[in-house]
Amino acid sequence: MAALALMAAVAVEVLLGVPQPASASGDPNAVRPDDRRLAYEGHWGRTAEAATTVNSGSRLRFRFTGDSVHALFDVASITVPAQIYESVDGGPKRLHAVDRSDLEITADGRGPHSLEISVKDVFSRANRWTPPLQTGVVLTGLRLDDGGHLLHQPARSARKLAFYGDSITQGVMALCEANTSDCADGTEAYPTLVADALRASLTQVGFGRQGVIQTGNGGVPAAPDAYGWNHAGSRAESDRRADVIVVNQGTNDAAYGSDEFRGAYRVYLDQLRAAAPHARILALRPFNGAHADDITAVVGELADPRIEFVDTTDWLSSAAGDFNGTVHPSTHGHRKVADRLIALLEKGL
Repeated sequence: MAALALMAAVAVEVLLGVPQPASASGDPNAVRPDDRRLAYEGHWGRTAEAATTVNSGSRLRFRFTGDSVHALFDVASITVPAQIYESVDGGPKRLHAVDRSDLEITADGRGPHSLEISVKDVFSRANRWTPPLQTGVVLTGLRLDDGGHLLHQPARSARKLAFYGDSITQGVMALCEANTSDCADGTEAYPTLVADALRASLTQVGFGRQGVIQTGNGGVPAAPDAYGWNHAGSRAESDRRADVIVVNQGTNDAAYGSDEFRGAYRVYLDQLRAAAPHARILALRPFNGAHADDITAVVGELADPRIEFVDTTDWLSSAAGDFNGTVHPSTHGHRKVADRLIALLEKGL
């Protein structure tokens, strides 16, 4: 009976005109990275040859039949492999370093199965902006089992959340106090926690050391210059349909004066509003309080009822174990931030 149900599901998708796997090589088991049945979340530069992300927290979901699927990667220029999780059928997350061109992911039985690949960390201190990239996830496609099929992936949610920030938004040092990929986890950072709790689609963009004036590690420009790009030469999808955009910037701009910061922060908010005319924009007070008065002033000057200053004073405490180091929240701290934001957003979504 299970086999008949599986055959029926595949047959229905063919009848509905869902495109079948295609490859320049003509391999019937190959799936191109731009196949419409692959559901990407976050900033991915997508072509027929590769889907590339340099952001922790980015995700990919798809459904397939067969005992396994091979995720294929281009690692030719990679010197610091990104770390990813994969989870089949909602099961435990399994950790992998993207240090090989072929990663086999196994499943129990012929399916249908659902698979989620989530980016745990893209190391912030290696070049992840200007190709050839030294770190990042460069997916060149999938290879299915003989007789396997890729199935349509239903949309996760009509609600869309976008988070822009620095290493805190990236999830650096969420797990422990060393600035390494092993200690970082974008899937444990507050953007992922908020989006999952609200069952919303997620864009999570965090770049270590970045500010609205300060450039980021890994060759990343300051936030206003990086906005709208996946990485150098790759335009990002517009935030036009975002319901909420959360901005957590300023922590790394402490060395700059108020006038300079206010000008750059206003330019940044103007960019976000132009890209997403109807979005609710939350401008967070940085957790260390940097430029809090300046952010409050800029939001007030804009007088946009859909742009709100969010005072995060007392959200986190070193005494309560909310930080690893001085500025990076621990998983406990990220959970507390997420709970606050969920409470703010639940009424408006």
